[in-house]
Amino acid sequence: MIELDEIDKRILRVLQKDNKITNTALADMISLSPPACLKRVKALYEKGVIEKSVAILNPHLIGEGIVIIVEVEMERDRRDMNELFIKRIQASPEVTQCYQVTGEVDFVLIVNVANMKMFKDFSSRVLYGETNMRKFRTLISMTRNKFSTEIAL
Repeated sequence: MIELDEIDKRILRVLQKDNKITNTALADMISLSPPACLKRVKALYEKGVIEKSVAILNPHLIGEGIVIIVEVEMERDRRDMNELFIKRIQASPEVTQCYQVTGEVDFVLIVNVANMKMFKDFSSRVLYGETNMRKFRTLISMTRNKFSTEIAL
């Protein structure tokens, strides 16, 4: 874990809301000189604290599609089998998030598809193709009431 001081945390809070802010504006917001601010931001990238900068698309403007939460229960809890499943999930563009969890299920997937045919194809290729899967359950999102990529600091 990397130690972050309060200035780094303030920088990260701002960048999580708007990563296109100019360095000068960011420096003003956190009361730091522009060169010192730029140095800190570069260091946060170099240390891997900031993994990447991305564009978050508005689903209402590009065709909402369907968000499906999939709970996966494996037959056997073996590391090698789980790693194979994770690789399969990582190679599936429909899966935007994958969590290995504790409790009644082993994995929770967030799957984004344009329509149910795409989900059926994904299910056939990835889920039904998994020999170590005991069962999976799908939950189809009706409405997204909150969405954020920010991490509380």
